[in-house]
Amino acid sequence: MTHDDDTSPSRLTRRAVLATLGVGATSGCIRSIQSTAGRDTADQLALSVKTLPADADPRATRIARFLVTNLNQVGIDAKVVPMSREELFRDVLLNQSFDVYVAQHPGSHDPDFLRPLTHSAFDVEIGWSNPFGYADLELDDLLDRQTRVTSDRRDKTLDTIQQKLVRNQPFSTVCFPETIRSTRDGRFVGRDDLPVHSVPWYLSLTEQATGEAVDTDSSTVNTQTPSANTTAVETTTAETPDESEPTVFQMTLSDSRPTENLNPLAVEFRCPDSVTSLLYDAPARYIDGDVVPWLAESIELVTEGDGNELVGYLRLREDLTWHDGTSLTAEDVAFTFAFLQDTSFGSSSTPVPSPRFRELTSLVDSVEATSDREVRLEFGRVSEPVAERVFTVPVLPEHIWTNQTGRAMGSSLNTDSNVTKALVWNNPNPVGSGPFEFVSSTVKQSVVLEPFEDHFLAGGSVDGRAGEFHVPTFDQLVFKLVPSSGAAVELLQRGEADATASPLLPEEVSTIGQDDSLALHVAESNQFYHVGYNVRRAPLSNPRFRRAIAGLVDKGHLVDDVFRGYASPASSPLGSDGDAVPPALHWDQTDPELPFHGSNGELDVDAAREVFRDLGYRYTEDGRLLSG
Repeated sequence: MTHDDDTSPSRLTRRAVLATLGVGATSGCIRSIQSTAGRDTADQLALSVKTLPADADPRATRIARFLVTNLNQVGIDAKVVPMSREELFRDVLLNQSFDVYVAQHPGSHDPDFLRPLTHSAFDVEIGWSNPFGYADLELDDLLDRQTRVTSDRRDKTLDTIQQKLVRNQPFSTVCFPETIRSTRDGRFVGRDDLPVHSVPWYLSLTEQATGEAVDTDSSTVNTQTPSANTTAVETTTAETPDESEPTVFQMTLSDSRPTENLNPLAVEFRCPDSVTSLLYDAPARYIDGDVVPWLAESIELVTEGDGNELVGYLRLREDLTWHDGTSLTAEDVAFTFAFLQDTSFGSSSTPVPSPRFRELTSLVDSVEATSDREVRLEFGRVSEPVAERVFTVPVLPEHIWTNQTGRAMGSSLNTDSNVTKALVWNNPNPVGSGPFEFVSSTVKQSVVLEPFEDHFLAGGSVDGRAGEFHVPTFDQLVFKLVPSSGAAVELLQRGEADATASPLLPEEVSTIGQDDSLALHVAESNQFYHVGYNVRRAPLSNPRFRRAIAGLVDKGHLVDDVFRGYASPASSPLGSDGDAVPPALHWDQTDPELPFHGSNGELDVDAAREVFRDLGYRYTEDGRLLSG
């Protein structure tokens, strides 16, 4: 038997071990396929492609339809299975119940996200922890090595990692879309060097002095012209506002999940630009790509012991409090790291880690509160650039989350792993320490927050880069659910919203550009659309079969047709070009590893079918590809 698939003798041994943990694997050996090719009972090969419906993400839907059309053309019985966001991510990230899926990966600030995404040690976990079931021991070693080495050595290791992933295709990167948002000119201005809807952007919003009287018909405020480094946005008020009425800053939201669930650990309900990031603070935050102390007054990383052990020392700011008035101490920080590593907090026979933030918490060996304000973290052999990101994990209040350590009963998850209440709880009244606190929510309608008056930024001068920001002066921050991207722009035009939280579709750009009261904000993103394969199932366990599928996706055409140019086609999950991507994987008019079998979105069916014939598959007279 040849080992063109992802099964080797060493991996089979590991798979046998994993099988005792309830994780199965099915190999797709090419010789086995060839040996059964002549059987009369062979069925047509069939695949389902799960994705979001068109009203939730038309881009993912169109990528999936394009792929399915071409799968059908090469003789595979394929179909698109549209699902809600929660259902899709439950099936893919939690239950691993899929053949193929199309979705957007949340991305990361650091390439280390590839470690939990593809390392075989994470195969038994849930979330964006190897949902593909992929295993490659050589890749495992490389992924571990890149956490330890720095500078050129890390760059070279990451180059090799990318080349292996692109060659074996546990998933196929399609493109990196640009995020499109809009704001309305008005009374509040935010820094335009910060992404709209990011936490720093909200904390940069400043009220301007009003100029001419308000147009009461449109409920807009005429203001002075903003400076070059600010972005003007409006709060909707009356001409002579009633002082008793709260000043409301309104954001549009096309994703209903925050109105239903505000658990920062619920992987199927969270996305990078989540409302929960306003509710929960971390010891440090990303600002302009840098890790900046936030709840922490100071963070220090030092090498101890034999020179290979990295230790972090964190000192919190004084007088930090939770939204319920309880003091936030170093014990909460130590609890958070221990809890995220095992949400059962020792009550289960095996740890139940949080799938969210797994990339970061897996780097920590131990954590200890050494005083009310000081925490010591041991990292082991980890480089400083990788370790410093650990401090961006949101801190959870111990007095709230210790009640969620028990096993969840009646969970919708099909995984054999234990699932704790912490991972499925909807957190209806979240208590955090962030710059905004929860007021109310109405399912599929809205979420209402208000500035947290006891936040450390509200207390006056703050040292460091955190001192550039402040708690906003408006009374409420309201996220209003809208049915579509177009509806969001209409609310902005009518003065019934101030900015868009959810990204807009490229189709709205021309409308925004024609309205002088609206500003367009386009930013690069580290999120990427991809096609994911369940390599636990034959024939998807065969990398040559996955490569054959990848050749059916015309990434350049999809960027032009679906994204209207507001995206970059890519072969690597780290981008289309630049220093992070090896030159051999730079995009140059076509995919450098797996070019599309055709041009301008039109498949060369004969050429594509020949690839499957080379794999040992045979066709019926009417063109159906047989499974065996």
